[in-house]
Amino acid sequence: MLELRPNCECCDKNLPPAATDALICTFCADCVEHVLKGVCPNCGGNFSARPIRPAAKLEKYPASTRRVLKAEGCGPRKAA
Repeated sequence: MLELRPNCECCDKNLPPAATDALICTFCADCVEHVLKGVCPNCGGNFSARPIRPAAKLEKYPASTRRVLKAEGCGPRKAA
């Protein structure tokens, strides 16, 4: 089951389970567009909309409460 993290890894904006601006890996749409320029700093790939978990499934598989922030800052992934 996909871990629904509660915040953007870049700016720490709250991203509740029904957020329509949450993208996988867990970033907000503003950071994806303006800071990350469409490139994931975790994997180097693109982003997809985070699915909204139906209420019945959310009850069985609750959203995570673990907040994750990029300690090294947030920006496009550096080429290896």
